[in-house]
Amino acid sequence: MAPLRVLELYSGIGGMHCGLAECGVSAEVVAAVDVNTTANEVYKHNFPNTPLWPKSIEGISLKELDSLSFDMILMSPPCQPFTRIGLQGDVSDPRAKSFLYVLEILPRLRKTPSYILLENVKGFESSEARDTMIRTLESCGYIYQEFLLSPPCLGIPNSRLRYFLIAKLQAEQFAFQTTNKILEAFPCTNTSELGRSSSALCSEGNVQTDADQKRLLSPNQGPEGAFLYKLETAEELERKMNQDNDPSVQRLQDFLEENVEISQYLLPPKSLLRYALILDIVKPTCRRSTCFTKGYGHYVEGTGSILQAAADVEISSAYNSLETLSDEEKLDKLSALQLRYFTPREIANLHGFPAAFGFPDKITTKQRYRLLGNSLNVHIVAKLIALMLQAPAARHRVTS
Repeated sequence: MAPLRVLELYSGIGGMHCGLAECGVSAEVVAAVDVNTTANEVYKHNFPNTPLWPKSIEGISLKELDSLSFDMILMSPPCQPFTRIGLQGDVSDPRAKSFLYVLEILPRLRKTPSYILLENVKGFESSEARDTMIRTLESCGYIYQEFLLSPPCLGIPNSRLRYFLIAKLQAEQFAFQTTNKILEAFPCTNTSELGRSSSALCSEGNVQTDADQKRLLSPNQGPEGAFLYKLETAEELERKMNQDNDPSVQRLQDFLEENVEISQYLLPPKSLLRYALILDIVKPTCRRSTCFTKGYGHYVEGTGSILQAAADVEISSAYNSLETLSDEEKLDKLSALQLRYFTPREIANLHGFPAAFGFPDKITTKQRYRLLGNSLNVHIVAKLIALMLQAPAARHRVTS
C-alpha cells in the first residue's frame, strides 16, 4: 500500500508530524504550512526533507492544494479566537480567517481527504467556528468524534486540556462506537485499550478565581491534616494530593534532564517575593504539573508549574509565617527551596517530543518556551491518529 499523503496545516514546530511518526503508520507529509518564521526554523531543523510552505493558508490556491493529492489533514488552528481567558472573538477574529478558508475550500477539493485531525483549546467546542466545521464535515460525508483530552489520561504528569476532533469519510467506519457527546478519554475499541478511563482526566489546575486570589489561607488546615501555606483552597490542595497519589501517572523525575545548570533557571528574587503565595510548586517525585503557556520563563503567574530543586527541604519550612517576615528573611527562606523553571527540553519531554527533537542554536530560551507553549502533546496525537486509522467495526452513531 502506498504511504498516506499528509497535509500539515499550522505546522508550528512539528508536533503533529512527530505524532504521525510515533503512531507508526506509513505516511509522507507532502507539505507543512505555517507563517511563523521562528517555528519554521525549528520545523526545518527537525524535518529537513519535508516541503515547508512559509505562507498564509488563505494564500494557497485550490489548484495548489489539488496538486498535493493528500489523504489526510492534520491541523491546529490559532487558538486565540477561542481561548477562555481571551476576547473570544470566534469567527469575527481575524486570526480565524484562515481556518474558515480551509472549511470553505474543503468541499471544492478534487480529492476529498479521507482523514482529518484537528486540535484546539478547550472553548473551541462551544464556538461558532466549531459549529461551522461540523456542518462542513457532515455535508462532505464525514463521520467524526470530538474529545477533550489531557496528558494524564496517558499517564503523563502534565495537565494540558485540549479539544480534538478526528473525522473520516463515511465509506469507512471507526473501530469504536461514536457519540454526539464529547469524550473525555480514549474509547475502548474492538482490538485494544487506547487509554485510561475518563475518571483519570485532570483539570488544568492553573486558573484561580478572583475569590481564590483574595483568600489568604495561611496556615489553615487542609485535607487529612495537610496545611495550606499559600493562596490555595482546601479543594485545590486535595486535588493535587490525589494527583500525586495516582500510581497510574508517571513521576516528573522521569522527564527531567540530568545535571541541569540550575542557576540560569532559578526564579529571580523579585519574582520570589512578588509571587511566592501563588506559585504552583512541584517536586521531582510529584505526578502532576500545570499547563505550560507561551509566557513561561518570562511571566510567573498562571504560566506553568515551578520545580523545587532542593527536594530534601520541606516547603512548610519556607512558607510557615512567611507573611510576618521581612523581605530579606523571606528571600532567605524561599531561596533554600531552589525554585526553578522547567527547562525547554523538560517541557518538550512532557509534551512527548522524541529525544532526537531539537532546536537550532540561534533559537533563544524565551523563544523555545513560547513555541512549546503553543504546541501540543505528541503522544495524544499519535493515539488519535492510530484510533482514526484502526480497522473498522460495524458501528452506529449514538445521539444521546
